Amino acid sequence: MDTAFPDEPTERLFQLIHMLQRTALLNLGHLPHPEGGFRFNLSEAKEAIDLIGALQTTTKGNLDAKSHALLDGLLSELRLQFVKAPARQRQLEEEERDAETVKQTFASPRDGPTESL
Repeated sequence: MDTAFPDEPTERLFQLIHMLQRTALLNLGHLPHPEGGFRFNLSEAKEAIDLIGALQTTTKGNLDAKSHALLDGLLSELRLQFVKAPARQRQLEEEERDAETVKQTFASPRDGPTESL
C-alpha cells in the first residue's frame, strides 16, 4: 500500500485528524449536513479545531517534516475558515431568503414582490 505517510501510526493519526477536520468543516457550513442544507455550529467547530491543535502540540517533534507541514497547513486553513464563518453564514442565509422570494414569485405571481420600472 503506497501512502503519503512514513508509517502506520502517522497514517492513523491523520485519519483521526481528518475526522476532526470533517466535523469542523461540517459545522462551519462547508459540507452539506446529512439532514440537508448547511449548518453552522461555531462552538462545535471550535472544539474540533482546538482538538486538532492539541494533537499538533502533543506531536511536536515527533512528526516528519512533510507530516508536520501538512498538519500546520490544515490547522491554519481551519482557523481561517472559522474566522470567516459568520460572514459565510450571513451570505448563505441571504441567498436562502432570495431563493424563497423567487419561489414565492413564481408560485403566486399576484402576491409576489414587484418592481416598478
